[in-house]
Amino acid sequence: MKCVIAAGGLGTRLQNFRDNKSTKILLEVNGAPMINQQIKQLNNWGFENFVIITNPEYSDLIQDVVKKAHSEFHIEFSVQDKPKGISHALLQAEHIVNNEKLFFVLGDNFFEKNPLEGFDLDDFKEGAYIFTKSVDNPKEFGVAQMDKEGNVISIEEKPEMPKSNNAVVGVYMFDESVFEMISTLQPSKRGEYEITDLCNLYVNNQKCKNFSIDGWWIDAGTPERIIELEEKLG
Repeated sequence: MKCVIAAGGLGTRLQNFRDNKSTKILLEVNGAPMINQQIKQLNNWGFENFVIITNPEYSDLIQDVVKKAHSEFHIEFSVQDKPKGISHALLQAEHIVNNEKLFFVLGDNFFEKNPLEGFDLDDFKEGAYIFTKSVDNPKEFGVAQMDKEGNVISIEEKPEMPKSNNAVVGVYMFDESVFEMISTLQPSKRGEYEITDLCNLYVNNQKCKNFSIDGWWIDAGTPERIIELEEKLG
């Protein structure tokens, strides 16, 4: 299964942190660029075949950094020309991921434990899987509601009245229909093709399941989260 990494965000909240003048994915975390730390994490989960979605401004630099550190893996790159959302970023892998199921990860999301631990990939026949973690502040996240069998019945983005405390984390699995699904999406109010809207297409077709994760999860998008991540990684 190919692993697609969304690594195109500039990370404005990390601009000038530790003199960072480029994209956040190149910010050093414990002595290595974040993107290389991400590839290391994913390889520990069993992945060796990657597609990295970059932005046009730093694509060449990202490719150079990755290729020097990870020549042992099969890694391809695609550029998201404009920041039109996470689903749009995933769409840029369509010409590389050919009629295959895929694992999709946001490049700044890190985990204590492998979210696929205990999950048999052979059981993944169709549809989508989201991964969630119980949090104390669900209003700040996409929130999923599940039935007793783990089927997702709703996902809401930063709801005022959360229906659960299950926050959707930045890893997903999609079947071969994902790019066709993305092509039917409409831009949100902020002009982006949202990952929540993509997942809800599967929910509406009763083809979205949830896998709950244990251990810490860090969305490393701020200086405070970078410091916390370094402390966790040790």
